[in-house]
Amino acid sequence: MSEEKRGETFVMRGEARQSAPEAPITFSTFLIGLASSALIHLGEAPNPETGKSERDLILARQSLDLLGMLHDKTRGNLTSEEQQLFDNLLADLRLRFVEASKR
Repeated sequence: MSEEKRGETFVMRGEARQSAPEAPITFSTFLIGLASSALIHLGEAPNPETGKSERDLILARQSLDLLGMLHDKTRGNLTSEEQQLFDNLLADLRLRFVEASKR
């Protein structure tokens, strides 16, 4: 029998990780993950695949646009803590983008 496992819309190969169960993802951890991508594209965090910091303002802009769209679409549906985190992350990333664009 093949090692392929068929999902609804994709094929997974090999076995699932056999580690301790992970905590379920929260909206806040989702936001931090998206923000981390923006920081990587701004060159302020190393790319986890290469270990190098590389600036790509086009991808950084796309990450910011995605976060901005998500911010608009979730307005009024977040807890006060989630909203504050989102507002602060977005403001910080936008400022960093403007600063990176000037260099």
